[in-house]
Amino acid sequence: MLLSCNIFLSFVINKLQRILVPAGKAAPTPPVGPALGARGVKSMDFCKEFNARTAHIEPGVPTPTLITVEPDRTFSFITKTPPTTYLLKKTAGIEKGTGRPGHEVTGTISLKHVYEVAKIKAKDGHLKHLKLESIASTVIGTAKSLGLQVVP
Repeated sequence: MLLSCNIFLSFVINKLQRILVPAGKAAPTPPVGPALGARGVKSMDFCKEFNARTAHIEPGVPTPTLITVEPDRTFSFITKTPPTTYLLKKTAGIEKGTGRPGHEVTGTISLKHVYEVAKIKAKDGHLKHLKLESIASTVIGTAKSLGLQVVP
């Protein structure tokens, strides 16, 4: 019983691939090529469709993508909003966060900016059931871990 359960779980897990791809710049090079090639999917087909679907986004913005590969080697994918850390760094105008959260301040952002980032993140499917205040609270936590100070 346990063996058959493990085989089933391995099959389900293997058909979902998560990668972070720059918007409009997908190419059959790593990370796209190896991730899809190992599952028998033509990476060039994915790249064309991904680049067309992300043409409205600023080129180069990291876009988390969930790719579902079917047994017949067809695929579908869902794009999500950029990572919270990317949005916060861009808003604050910093290159990277601090190595010591809570001890060093790398920049400041206003509460208004926190809510703007929270509105962007609220579009993700896994956050749709949460209130905007809850999402903003997690954005503040991420900002603090980057060394950003949130001011009113």
